[in-house]
Amino acid sequence: MSIFFRSKLKPSRSRVLLKDASTENRLFNTRVILAWLGMLIALSFIVVRLVFLQIIDHERYTTLSESNRLKILPLPPTRGLIFDRNGVLLAENRASYRLELIPERIEDMDKTIADLRTIVDIDDNDISRFKQQLRRTRRFDPVPLRFRLTEDEVARFSVQSFRFKGVSIESDLSRYYPLHESGAHVIGYVGRISEQELKVIDHSNYRGSNYIGKTGVEKSYESYLHGQVGYQEVETDVRGRVLRVLERRAPIPGKNLYLNVDMALQSFSEELIRGERASIVAIDPQNGAVLALVSMPTYDPNLFVGGIDVKTYHELRDSPDRPLYNRALRGQYPPGSTIKPFVGLAGLEYGVRTEHSRTWCPGWYQLKGQSHRYRDWKRSGHGFMDFHHAVEQSCDVYFYDLAHDLGIDRLHTFLTRFKFGEKTGIDLNGELSGLMPSREWKRRVRKVPWYPGETLIAGIGQGFVLSTPLQLAVATATLSTHGQFLQPRVAFALEEASSQNSEVVPAQQRDQVRVKQDDFWRQAIGGMEAVIYGSRGTGRKVAKKAAYRFAGKTGTAQVFGIKQDERYNAARLDKRLHDHAWFISFAPLDKPRIAVAVIVENGGGGSSTAAPIAREVMDFYLLNNPLMMTGGDEEAAEKKPPAANPAQDTH
Repeated sequence: MSIFFRSKLKPSRSRVLLKDASTENRLFNTRVILAWLGMLIALSFIVVRLVFLQIIDHERYTTLSESNRLKILPLPPTRGLIFDRNGVLLAENRASYRLELIPERIEDMDKTIADLRTIVDIDDNDISRFKQQLRRTRRFDPVPLRFRLTEDEVARFSVQSFRFKGVSIESDLSRYYPLHESGAHVIGYVGRISEQELKVIDHSNYRGSNYIGKTGVEKSYESYLHGQVGYQEVETDVRGRVLRVLERRAPIPGKNLYLNVDMALQSFSEELIRGERASIVAIDPQNGAVLALVSMPTYDPNLFVGGIDVKTYHELRDSPDRPLYNRALRGQYPPGSTIKPFVGLAGLEYGVRTEHSRTWCPGWYQLKGQSHRYRDWKRSGHGFMDFHHAVEQSCDVYFYDLAHDLGIDRLHTFLTRFKFGEKTGIDLNGELSGLMPSREWKRRVRKVPWYPGETLIAGIGQGFVLSTPLQLAVATATLSTHGQFLQPRVAFALEEASSQNSEVVPAQQRDQVRVKQDDFWRQAIGGMEAVIYGSRGTGRKVAKKAAYRFAGKTGTAQVFGIKQDERYNAARLDKRLHDHAWFISFAPLDKPRIAVAVIVENGGGGSSTAAPIAREVMDFYLLNNPLMMTGGDEEAAEKKPPAANPAQDTH
């Protein structure tokens, strides 16, 4: 026990020493001071920030506050209408209905969509697009699920709308083309604005707009048809909901567009070549007005307005007949014998030939020192040929020899005056230039020299020479007026929708094609007249019972080359290997009011296939417009409102 007592009284080595009160007080005071300093610094920052917000930058934040309360919403303009020369409506705006859902008011989105599909036709593409937009939209903003509802669908939903909280049908204006396929390549269509277009358009003027012209006059006259956007100032709550409209500036509608195109002639021409891959271009030589611009087959532009489905688009895009392809502007074909009057005119201009110069045609042509023979279409030959009869009978040998004497440089220089190998400048997008070859072109593009034999076949519109139907129609119109080149134009007038004031799109005369003697024009036109009325004219059958006198030139363009000793046999060839059929013409002869170029792909002979088509086109236009036969339409036209009769001369 004594041992226990002693150990209990013994001091422990692990006992903690007594606290130092003085040191702890100093430490506590230091910490308190630092805390007060920290609070003071933080409070100073807050005070400085308040001074900055409330005094220094007061106006800026007041403005931002007002901006959160007031918003400017765009009011898209109504797109201008499109009419033909006679006031036929070609493009209009129709009421279109869309199905919209407001996410915050719908408890079960998937169930709601499933129930809606029992009433309205909604496919998987609609749902996919809806869900993508849903992720980018505020929950209180409406999101469209389905566009362009039919009246039956609207009626079915209206009956059961009480079942669908947060779902409504809204209406707006959508582009519609009442003639469907007719004139599609001229009128074009509108579609949703793409990302590329967003980079170049005026964003301020397209706020609230979803559509823009894609092709045809819808694209080339987009700036006039679209109009000017309007605005309304609205007051919103903290979540962005509109409470009331404070101020409104109405949008300015787009201008109405009147075309030179005669839709009766256009539709008639389309029927003439339906089922073919073909093109017809008709121009008024007196003012450059495009009367018809046909490319077949065609398509319905309404398919593209609301967004074409993938299957239908692939069918159009991949079709071997290429309905989306505008053959009138972009089809580049060897012009064949239709180029011969222009080559002959070049021979007269450069003094290489005279009216009475004659060339012997044995049925073939041979360059000196070469064994190759360039065949004439008539194997037995034409005998002695002058310019007049060479055009009448389309003698290849005459033009082989003439082209050789002219040389490719002079041939290129002269024919480009008629816009061969150049764009005509038509007021439509997408025109191609064709090709009028030269030494320089071949050296630059093909990296090889020009050969004499290539000049020969260029003289009959083969080889490298390519032309569009539009170019040939313009060249024919220029020839018919003795060199007066007028830039072709589809548009006639623009009309203010509100005031109905019209502004005529003037004809633009560009470079006059001049020759040394006016008599050269007579000789070239005389040869084309003989094609129709000559005893051996290649187009003489087409003139039967004509109520007017006209001139023309047949043409047949080879699709592939034939060996020297072979003969062309269409019966043994696939249809797509047949020759292209061409015909150019103008009428009446004394004062032309219509110039026509017709091509039928793989149509065979120009005289048998293309010429009768051109004759029917001219008959339809001239015989339904008797004043055109006499050239007395100008005075009558001036008495009518411009928008009602754009056929008047404006040059």
